[in-house]
Amino acid sequence: MTPLDKAIRRELQVGDDTYTLTIDPSGLKLVLKGRRKGVELQWTELVNGDAALAAALQASLAAK
Repeated sequence: MTPLDKAIRRELQVGDDTYTLTIDPSGLKLVLKGRRKGVELQWTELVNGDAALAAALQASLAAK
């Protein structure tokens, strides 16, 4: 198995919007293409089951 030791970036089409997905050793980040802020998820949050809570918190902060 190849270790994840550097960031991997991929383009993703969702509906009419294009996003950039970055997967790195600390977690993953989904950002609207051309923007800097997006949804971040740490691997520890995903493993601990806190992913839904973390995503909901980030969404509520982004809406303000």
